[in-house]
Amino acid sequence: MKRKLAGTIYGAVASMSYGTNPLFALPLFFAGIGVNSVLFYRYFFACILYFLWLKLVKRISLKISLREFLHLFVLALFFSFSSLTLFVAFKYIDAGIACTILFIYPVIVALIMRIFYKEKLTRTTILAILLTSMGILLLYNGADGAALNVKGVIIVLLSALLYAFYIVFVKKDKVLMHIKSEKVSFYVILFGLSVYILNLKFCTELQILTTPFQWILALSLAIFPTIVSIETITIAIKLIGSTITAVLGALEPLTAVFFGVVFFNEQLTLRIIAGIASVLAGVLLIVVKKLK
Repeated sequence: MKRKLAGTIYGAVASMSYGTNPLFALPLFFAGIGVNSVLFYRYFFACILYFLWLKLVKRISLKISLREFLHLFVLALFFSFSSLTLFVAFKYIDAGIACTILFIYPVIVALIMRIFYKEKLTRTTILAILLTSMGILLLYNGADGAALNVKGVIIVLLSALLYAFYIVFVKKDKVLMHIKSEKVSFYVILFGLSVYILNLKFCTELQILTTPFQWILALSLAIFPTIVSIETITIAIKLIGSTITAVLGALEPLTAVFFGVVFFNEQLTLRIIAGIASVLAGVLLIVVKKLK
């Protein structure tokens, strides 16, 4: 009971913290900072802050074997390229729409678990996926009749696929099962940083942040959608499994809606309220079922 409740809480925190990506990233994009530079700062600061936390506060050993290195590196690539494709998609379609489409990853996770691991899809899980998916569709806040950029949609779908692989890999990889969640999180951030170092040609093309506000945004990206999200989702997956953790990801686009209304004065329509209610119904359905 306590294990399932804890896993549910960690899964919810992971989703909501990951949903803050647009809140901190979009102002940097508007200031002319490129995607790879933004993500470099996100992972670089996260790596330093998390390393200090683990060594000075938790005093956790970060030693790994060569075999663990290889598995952690693959895991990090899944997460890092998922971040990259999502942020690139922000340039083609609205961030809120991108986060909405990204939510297809619970369906992908459920299908992967069913096809490759023979995990049974219960009626509760199927109903929860339908409810949350319907809610996400209702949350779509684009202009009526406006066609979405096909390239942007494809990129977001790729991001969702990579994120689904990440979630399944954390749960099912036999090597990762025996590594502490904090260590997994740290190396996901550290190895993920290598993607942007290479993309920026070993930082020779890195754009420098010029204002205190930009530095605050970069640090916020490092803390909330990176350290907090990776740490909590890793724990959640180990406690309640990949499929349930993925369904709790419905709270991610809800977070985007919340920040849009509170900080950017976006209109809270009846359709959005209905979408929120549908998503929460799906999430609560899973929570109640697991707690029973």
